[in-house]
Amino acid sequence: MPDVGEGLTEAEILKWYVQPGDTVTDGQVVCEVETAKAAVELPSPFDGTVHELCFPEGTTVDVGQVIISVNVGGDAPPAPAAPVTESVAAQAVPAEPAAEEEEPQGRQPVLVGYGVAASSTKRRPRKAAGDVAPAAPARQAPAAVSVPEQLNGHASGAGRPLAKPPVRKLAKDLGVDLTTVVPTGPDGIITREDVHAAAAPAPAPAAEAPAAAPAAVPAAAPAAETSGARETRVPIKGVRKATAAAMVGSAFTAPHVTEFVTFDITRTMKLVEELKTDKDMAGLRVNPLLLIAKAVLVAVRRNPEINAAWDEAAQEIVLKHYVNLGIAAATPRGLIVPNIKDAHAQTLPELSKSLSELVATAREGKTTPAAMQGGTFTITNVGVFGVDTGTPILNPGESAILAVGAIKLQPWVHKGKVKPRQVTTLALSFDHRLVDGELGSKFLADVAAVLEQPKRLITWA
Repeated sequence: MPDVGEGLTEAEILKWYVQPGDTVTDGQVVCEVETAKAAVELPSPFDGTVHELCFPEGTTVDVGQVIISVNVGGDAPPAPAAPVTESVAAQAVPAEPAAEEEEPQGRQPVLVGYGVAASSTKRRPRKAAGDVAPAAPARQAPAAVSVPEQLNGHASGAGRPLAKPPVRKLAKDLGVDLTTVVPTGPDGIITREDVHAAAAPAPAPAAEAPAAAPAAVPAAAPAAETSGARETRVPIKGVRKATAAAMVGSAFTAPHVTEFVTFDITRTMKLVEELKTDKDMAGLRVNPLLLIAKAVLVAVRRNPEINAAWDEAAQEIVLKHYVNLGIAAATPRGLIVPNIKDAHAQTLPELSKSLSELVATAREGKTTPAAMQGGTFTITNVGVFGVDTGTPILNPGESAILAVGAIKLQPWVHKGKVKPRQVTTLALSFDHRLVDGELGSKFLADVAAVLEQPKRLITWA
């Protein structure tokens, strides 16, 4: 089990895509695992035949444990079970301290772009071209090789370029032959930058997911029933466990204040209908959330101090001059908050496309850990559930979150007369260490003003 996320020590095997005896190729997805951050697909770094699956689906496995062995010896029959275990152990644990060297402390990404915690892990030095391999039995059975070793950057066989699976996938997407790339990473490992340099001026790929055919999203973990029928116990793990810990930490660390505003959003709803027929928005999803997100970005520009973070260690307020706009999404695995990077710099069509991609990826359960990091401001749309409003808890590391209530036809005083109008309520929760009542009120009033008179999207932009 590779280190699939910063600070994570375990992952649950959700689904195996291969079985013993199946032929696998380099880069083919062999299983899907769920960490405390997201579901991640693990690719095979070898060409060969699956010899053994060490754990069944639903098992939580510690990082570093062998989860699969692959016979890379061609068509020869696989080694017996006992030698396979010994071979895997020999591959996973360094043989002799005298022949090892400390792995560089500055080592960075592993599988999905996250750092590795400092540890005493060691690795063998690369074999020089002139080195003579130790003598081996004449008819030795092919050894089974553990996948975690290659996932952490080790080479398999002489002459094969050293690169981690995401880098290999990147090279494949860009059509780059890794044997022609000059490595700049430690111990001759090819990095993403090396691949991009070799592919220039080709654009970077849109995603780093493995190239295997997409599989159906696994269902939520089944509940573990007790002996009686009156109760059901559901294990707390994965995304739900991480979300619970984050919400408790946020609620008892940041002093929350929530303010509300109820207003007439009829003009914005009319604009939504007009944009749906606009040729510049053809093929794009247009809904109230799109214009609410745009109104938030305008209000952030007018009140930049709302877009900040509290650095407790340094005792500093970090003002951010960019907006990574988070959108809370309910999924079968629990609540996640992926964010749109640099949303402040996007046009309305670009923002619409980003929102659509974010929602679709979340529904498929394919949101990456990177997509959920670095958010600066969050929107949660509780109105889709028919709820009028709420008091949302801040996403850790952010200073404010906006809850959007249901949009309903209600009696409203409009131009001196009571008329049926589309009305909604916004709720803004903010960290009172960073945002005082005046700033929070001005920001919330600006969002409501833009949505009440959407022409301000132009006059205030």
